[in-house]
Amino acid sequence: MLQSQDIPAEVAAAKQRFSIIGNSPALIRAIARAIRVAPIDLSVLVTGESGSGKEFFPKIIHLFGARKHKKYIAVNCGAIPEGTIDSELFGHEKGSFTGAISARKGYFEEADGGTIFLDEVAELPLTTQARLLRVLETGEFLKVGSSNVQKTNIRIVAATNVDLIKAVEKGKFREDLYYRLSTIRIDVPNLHDRGDDIRLLARKFAADFAEKYMTKPISFAEEAYRAMLVYRWPGNVRQLKNFVEQFALFEAGEEISRQLVLEALPLDRSTTSSLVKSEKPVNYEAEREMLWKLVLGMKSEIAELKESIKGDSAAGRKQPTTSLIKYPVEDLLAPAIADDGFSRMSSHTLEDSEKDAITASLERNGGDKKLAAEELGISLRTLYRKIKELGIDS
Repeated sequence: MLQSQDIPAEVAAAKQRFSIIGNSPALIRAIARAIRVAPIDLSVLVTGESGSGKEFFPKIIHLFGARKHKKYIAVNCGAIPEGTIDSELFGHEKGSFTGAISARKGYFEEADGGTIFLDEVAELPLTTQARLLRVLETGEFLKVGSSNVQKTNIRIVAATNVDLIKAVEKGKFREDLYYRLSTIRIDVPNLHDRGDDIRLLARKFAADFAEKYMTKPISFAEEAYRAMLVYRWPGNVRQLKNFVEQFALFEAGEEISRQLVLEALPLDRSTTSSLVKSEKPVNYEAEREMLWKLVLGMKSEIAELKESIKGDSAAGRKQPTTSLIKYPVEDLLAPAIADDGFSRMSSHTLEDSEKDAITASLERNGGDKKLAAEELGISLRTLYRKIKELGIDS
């Protein structure tokens, strides 16, 4: 996570202007990209999961661009019925359809000179997509029921949580429109990938709720935060806000424990497994089984090594290196190697076991190196060094 002093001034200004919380590198990159493209009059496609905050980015583009003094109109394409979407976007003439008792301007006419944000653009019908493509290519459009071509000078920013490439392959989205819309693409990170931003957002939501409704603020125990960091958050920031506000209402003034968090999260099997495995104390059964196999397989090798060391000790042969990872299984290994004068196996085989143990711990903790280091009983710095030395894909 970036520190405040490392964030560019323009990005910090945009965050403050739109109350964007978070310092994760992926979020900062997305904001910086929006600011960079704002002065250049190109179409922009904003992608990201539902609830991740895509709606902030067209506002940033409008505010930092040359059209900031003109109109900004946001349209939720998925909320407008298919039968009226063309009329809403492009307008209609009187009598063009049942109920059209007067002529009406559409959004493209109303926002002339400004910016229009098309949210959930993948929901547009194919006929409307063809009309939109014409606007992007020529700046021209026709009202419903009219044969008079009208011009508009407008910037389009679109957003979707749908994989448009797959939609194109299925014939649900025009390929030519996709390339027109995605001249510049901004990928908004999901909440799970933003790390400690979850802490910042949870604190902000709790404080805002307490201030708005004049209740005692809640706080979260460190272990509660750790459980929240592991959770997937399929609803992203929107889900987290609702989650925190429930606690702020019913547990006002209390510290929220890990157990309360686990009880409140709508867990599936995979999420439950990852959260339970990250609790302390850690279950080392998998490591015990692995080490038993190693011990049995190395029985003859250890015997040969003992004889070799006894015979060559006068020649100054070096002792095997000691592992930096302290597995709580000395009592398990003792019967097999107590008379060999060693508390560890040979460095080559132990290196393999270290790699397996580190990889398993990283998987259990969802890739969180800090939690993995605590589980393994080593420092975070040592873990990073081991990942590099052992060539682990983290």
